[in-house]
Amino acid sequence: MAFRLTPSDTSFFDLLATAAQHGVEASRLLTDLLGARGEEALRITEQLRDVEAAADETTHEVVRKVNAAFITPFDHVDIVELAAAIDTCVDEIESVGFLIGLYRIPDLPADVVAVIEIISRMAQVTADAMPRLQSMKSLDDYWIEVNRLENQADQLYRRLLTQIFDGSITDPIQVVQRKDLIEGLERAADSFEVVAQHVEMIAVKES
Repeated sequence: MAFRLTPSDTSFFDLLATAAQHGVEASRLLTDLLGARGEEALRITEQLRDVEAAADETTHEVVRKVNAAFITPFDHVDIVELAAAIDTCVDEIESVGFLIGLYRIPDLPADVVAVIEIISRMAQVTADAMPRLQSMKSLDDYWIEVNRLENQADQLYRRLLTQIFDGSITDPIQVVQRKDLIEGLERAADSFEVVAQHVEMIAVKES
């Protein structure tokens, strides 16, 4: 177990909370992108890139702070890996936004919208959990909820795959595009589960 910071020093926790808020903002923009067209869609995809860049910078700040610190709230490696995992969530969401803007798939299936809603919920519960790292209390509800949401997303992913290959879509380009999109959504959902697994591991080590 690493030496603990004094209770008044919340800088690492603040950075992790900021990182998680980038995920909330990215998921909100992804939701907005679903109904956007033309210039509005371009503006939102640019905003997504900005959020992704801000998330990268927050992760770099965590790494710089860890490298400069003698005392950390928990293991140095765990802090960096958690920050990187949160950053990956934003990367995956931005990638989905890029695909939506690139392919401009008409009439996205309702299940795609449902998966994006799940991702938004995952982002929010992750952001809500980050401040609780300071006390290591009431975190089990968080990773249980993320696991439940990931299972829902996985069921929708399989259903979407089945729909793609059931013969109703005859254009091979559309098949490839839709498959790319739903695989991107699956990666985004999975990335939040990875964050929850890191949090669970840290909580167990610190208990």
